[in-house]
Amino acid sequence: MVESAVDRDRAELLIQAGLALTSELSLDSVLQRIVELAVGITGARYAALGVLGEDGRIEEFITEGVTPQARAAIGDPPTGHGLLGLLITEGRPLMIDDIASDPRSVGFPAHHPPMHSLLGAPVKARGRIFGNIYLTDKQGGLAFTEEDQRALEVLATQAGVAIENARLYQEAQHAQSELRRLEVLDERERIAKELHDGVVQSLFAVGMSLQGVAALTTDEGMAARIEGAVEDIDVAIRDLRNYIFGLRPGILADRQLDQALRELGAEFESRSGVVTVVDVDPTVAAELSSIASDVVQLTREALSNVGRHAEATTCRVSLHRRAGGAVLEIDDDGRGFEPGGAPTGLGLPNLAERVTSLGGSFEIQSRTGEGTAVRALLPL
Repeated sequence: MVESAVDRDRAELLIQAGLALTSELSLDSVLQRIVELAVGITGARYAALGVLGEDGRIEEFITEGVTPQARAAIGDPPTGHGLLGLLITEGRPLMIDDIASDPRSVGFPAHHPPMHSLLGAPVKARGRIFGNIYLTDKQGGLAFTEEDQRALEVLATQAGVAIENARLYQEAQHAQSELRRLEVLDERERIAKELHDGVVQSLFAVGMSLQGVAALTTDEGMAARIEGAVEDIDVAIRDLRNYIFGLRPGILADRQLDQALRELGAEFESRSGVVTVVDVDPTVAAELSSIASDVVQLTREALSNVGRHAEATTCRVSLHRRAGGAVLEIDDDGRGFEPGGAPTGLGLPNLAERVTSLGGSFEIQSRTGEGTAVRALLPL
């Protein structure tokens, strides 16, 4: 059989089409290129690629030969009825000379350009039908031929390879982007850990040491100045923790306050000799992460009172949930005092004011010889 010039030209076009498709890495560009090449290879006036969803219905419809104005006038794209649906269900090439006379046709919507002949072929990617190529009305009024069908099948095969290639490229790009994101997060994690384990802990230790000096001095003016310095350190710690929270969203929030309260209890026990038990609900601590520094300062001031005035042997710091809120409680087995007879120097008004500024309420229970319990009820 002698190969005609038309067949040689078509074969050359298919080779060029294969090269063009495999060199395109954008999936959207590949899909549009497929319909453009289908028109060029078969001489069709109109072409479309119907992309199938998981339910087997057309979810995307890429066209060639129909103006944007005409598409807007037609309305919603087809979902896969009539002859289009037949190509979906049968999954094999389809060639019809006269659409209107075919009993399986359901006609066209209003404002749809008239179309007479149809040639279609499935596009397979990843072992399943990705979609279908639809061609209508060969230019010059001619009917589609078997050669057109074979050429379209070759193009559909090339299209499947190109779609798979574009998808793999997208996945690789996504994986590379995810890898870069993880590398950035790892670096932020490293910086945050160094800030927390180094700078924050050093400031924390300095604050505890100053608190110990304040407890030993008998000069109230000096004690007040030291307490002021401790508060300044707390502000610096809060600012650093806010920065760390930004570097490590959701990580420090899960454990920072819990860890800080335990360290505070251990430091207090080491300095004062008062056996200190810390009982913290980590989920409540996580929910209070935004005011972690304030909670730490409340605890520090309450423990300072225990060390200075309670003459206690044991102390307990607890943070737990109550009626939709949080309760921070510091209680001791010290000498206590009668209601209304709190000794001066406890700083109870300051504690109450700090709790109120956080939207909470402050309670204190004490009796002579029975110890003292300080409670801060905080909203979550």
